[in-house]
Amino acid sequence: MPVLVDCTGDGGAVLSREEYLAAWSTWHGGTDPGESRLVRGWLSGAYALARPLAGLPPVAVTAAGLLVAAAAVVPARLGGPWLVLAGVLVGVSAVLDSLDGAVAIATGRASRRGFVLDSAVDRASEAAFATALWVAGAPGPLAAAFGALCWLPDYLRARAGQAGLAETGAISVWERPTRVAMTGFTLGGAGVLAALGLDGAGVLPAVGGAAAVVTCGTAVGCLLGVVGTAQLGVSLRRALGG
Repeated sequence: MPVLVDCTGDGGAVLSREEYLAAWSTWHGGTDPGESRLVRGWLSGAYALARPLAGLPPVAVTAAGLLVAAAAVVPARLGGPWLVLAGVLVGVSAVLDSLDGAVAIATGRASRRGFVLDSAVDRASEAAFATALWVAGAPGPLAAAFGALCWLPDYLRARAGQAGLAETGAISVWERPTRVAMTGFTLGGAGVLAALGLDGAGVLPAVGGAAAVVTCGTAVGCLLGVVGTAQLGVSLRRALGG
């Protein structure tokens, strides 16, 4: 049994960081977070932030993350310097999304129902990310492809699980931290460009302004999505026996 340690200062007990990472691996089909520095760092950061929140119900954090993700669409639609706020909200929503699972796992309150709910909220949040990119200037088909490629890897993992595969497949270049980073930095970078007056027909007319930055960032995200899905597909094909 894991050894619980008091990390909250109010008598609440949570798992140590290493025990939390091991428990996360168990809930994610044995995936080793140590395979990716980005994933391990993301989870370690979520664990550190979750410790003071051990007394909160995880579902409240889940709901807050979804609301913040949806709220990012508003400043994205306003465009210009408001895109910086949209990028920040994307980042905050992702932190909250990581915190709900971290709170649940680290305090021993993780459940199959919560696991499914968290996955559904992740997909809804990523739909909001794609919408934010669209209203910020990315072409509709490109933004839709971005959203679909956010959804596809987890769909493949779910179907593989239904086929009897206990593993979740290799960690690819297109895991949730990458999706969040591409969305947040794309929107935020376009907003900084606008705030500095370098968008539109200003100092960098050849760049095409903030909308072009959003389009390029969305396209790069789609490319990473294709590569990551291919990586995962090869891994699952091998695990399923060809």
